Amino acid sequence: MKVNAINWFEIPAEDLERATTFYEAIFDLQLVPMDLGEFRMRMFPTEPGGVGGAICHSPGFYQPSTTGALVYLNGNPDLQVVLDRIETAGGKILIPKTQISDEIGYMAVFQDTEGNRVALHSDPVAQ
Repeated sequence: MKVNAINWFEIPAEDLERATTFYEAIFDLQLVPMDLGEFRMRMFPTEPGGVGGAICHSPGFYQPSTTGALVYLNGNPDLQVVLDRIETAGGKILIPKTQISDEIGYMAVFQDTEGNRVALHSDPVAQ
Protein backbone atom coordinates (compact mmCIF):
# COMPACT_ATOMS: atom_id res chain seq x y z
CA MET A 1 0.00 0.00 0.00
CA LYS A 2 1.38 3.39 -1.04
CA VAL A 3 1.37 5.97 1.75
CA ASN A 4 1.35 9.72 1.09
CA ALA A 5 1.32 12.51 3.64
CA ILE A 6 -1.31 14.23 1.48
CA ASN A 7 -4.29 12.55 -0.15
CA TRP A 8 -6.22 15.60 -1.34
CA PHE A 9 -5.91 19.39 -1.26
CA GLU A 10 -8.31 22.26 -1.91
CA ILE A 11 -7.28 25.77 -2.96
CA PRO A 12 -9.92 28.44 -2.20
CA ALA A 13 -11.34 30.59 -4.98
CA GLU A 14 -13.49 33.70 -4.60
CA ASP A 15 -14.04 33.73 -8.38
CA LEU A 16 -13.94 30.14 -9.66
CA GLU A 17 -13.88 31.08 -13.35
CA ARG A 18 -10.94 33.48 -12.82
CA ALA A 19 -9.05 30.88 -10.77
CA THR A 20 -9.77 28.17 -13.36
CA THR A 21 -8.43 30.37 -16.15
CA PHE A 22 -5.30 31.12 -14.11
CA TYR A 23 -4.41 27.51 -13.21
CA GLU A 24 -5.23 26.17 -16.67
CA ALA A 25 -2.96 28.84 -18.18
CA ILE A 26 0.04 28.34 -15.90
CA PHE A 27 -0.02 24.53 -16.03
CA ASP A 28 -1.25 24.27 -19.65
CA LEU A 29 -3.98 21.77 -18.75
CA GLN A 30 -7.74 21.44 -18.39
CA LEU A 31 -9.27 21.28 -14.90
CA VAL A 32 -12.18 18.86 -14.48
CA PRO A 33 -15.43 20.47 -13.25
CA MET A 34 -17.49 19.00 -10.42
CA ASP A 35 -20.36 20.95 -8.92
CA LEU A 36 -22.34 19.85 -5.87
CA GLY A 37 -24.88 22.60 -5.36
CA GLU A 38 -23.14 25.70 -3.98
CA PHE A 39 -19.94 23.67 -3.52
CA ARG A 40 -18.13 23.95 -6.84
CA MET A 41 -14.69 22.63 -7.69
CA ARG A 42 -12.33 22.31 -10.62
CA MET A 43 -10.09 19.28 -10.13
CA PHE A 44 -6.50 18.89 -11.27
CA PRO A 45 -6.03 15.83 -13.50
CA THR A 46 -4.41 12.94 -11.66
CA GLU A 47 -3.57 9.32 -12.26
CA PRO A 48 -5.47 6.60 -10.38
CA GLY A 49 -4.01 6.27 -6.88
CA GLY A 50 -2.23 9.62 -7.14
CA VAL A 51 -2.63 12.64 -4.90
CA GLY A 52 -5.38 14.90 -6.19
CA GLY A 53 -6.72 18.33 -5.50
CA ALA A 54 -8.99 21.07 -6.71
CA ILE A 55 -9.72 24.77 -6.89
CA CYS A 56 -12.86 25.18 -4.76
CA HIS A 57 -15.62 27.74 -4.32
CA SER A 58 -18.33 27.66 -1.67
CA PRO A 59 -19.61 30.93 -0.20
CA GLY A 60 -18.69 31.22 3.47
CA PHE A 61 -16.66 28.00 3.55
CA TYR A 62 -13.35 29.00 1.91
CA GLN A 63 -11.14 32.03 2.36
CA PRO A 64 -8.02 32.61 0.22
CA SER A 65 -4.88 32.93 2.37
CA THR A 66 -1.27 34.02 2.22
CA THR A 67 -0.61 32.84 5.78
CA GLY A 68 -2.17 29.35 5.99
CA ALA A 69 -0.87 25.96 4.94
CA LEU A 70 1.44 26.00 1.92
CA VAL A 71 0.63 23.49 -0.82
CA TYR A 72 3.44 22.51 -3.21
CA LEU A 73 2.18 21.69 -6.70
CA ASN A 74 4.13 19.57 -9.15
CA GLY A 75 6.29 21.77 -11.35
CA ASN A 76 8.08 18.95 -13.20
CA PRO A 77 9.94 18.76 -15.42
CA ASP A 78 11.13 22.37 -14.78
CA LEU A 79 9.08 24.69 -12.57
CA GLN A 80 10.51 27.71 -14.41
CA VAL A 81 8.14 26.90 -17.29
CA VAL A 82 5.18 27.36 -14.92
CA LEU A 83 6.73 30.46 -13.30
CA ASP A 84 7.14 32.09 -16.71
CA ARG A 85 3.33 31.96 -17.17
CA ILE A 86 2.27 33.26 -13.74
CA GLU A 87 2.44 37.04 -14.18
CA THR A 88 0.86 36.94 -17.64
CA ALA A 89 -2.01 34.93 -16.13
CA GLY A 90 -2.53 37.51 -13.37
CA GLY A 91 -0.48 36.05 -10.51
CA LYS A 92 2.63 37.27 -8.72
CA ILE A 93 5.94 35.47 -8.09
CA LEU A 94 6.85 35.71 -4.39
CA ILE A 95 9.98 33.51 -4.38
CA PRO A 96 11.70 32.77 -7.71
CA LYS A 97 13.03 29.35 -8.65
CA THR A 98 15.40 28.38 -5.85
CA GLN A 99 17.46 25.23 -5.47
CA ILE A 100 16.72 23.42 -2.22
CA SER A 101 19.57 20.92 -2.63
CA ASP A 102 21.09 18.63 -5.27
CA GLU A 103 19.03 15.74 -3.87
CA ILE A 104 15.66 17.48 -3.35
CA GLY A 105 15.44 19.81 -6.35
CA TYR A 106 13.86 23.23 -6.75
CA MET A 107 11.04 25.30 -5.27
CA ALA A 108 9.26 28.58 -5.89
CA VAL A 109 6.28 30.38 -4.37
CA PHE A 110 3.60 32.45 -6.09
CA GLN A 111 0.37 34.25 -5.29
CA ASP A 112 -2.59 33.26 -7.46
CA THR A 113 -5.40 35.49 -8.74
CA GLU A 114 -7.45 34.72 -5.62
CA GLY A 115 -4.79 35.86 -3.15
CA ASN A 116 -3.58 32.37 -2.17
CA ARG A 117 0.09 31.66 -1.53
CA VAL A 118 0.99 28.45 -3.43
CA ALA A 119 4.35 26.75 -4.02
CA LEU A 120 5.90 24.70 -6.79
CA HIS A 121 8.44 21.88 -6.59
CA SER A 122 10.43 20.17 -9.32
CA ASP A 123 12.81 17.23 -9.04
CA PRO A 124 16.57 17.64 -9.42
CA VAL A 125 16.71 15.09 -12.24
CA ALA A 126 14.05 17.01 -14.13
CA GLN A 127 16.33 20.00 -14.55
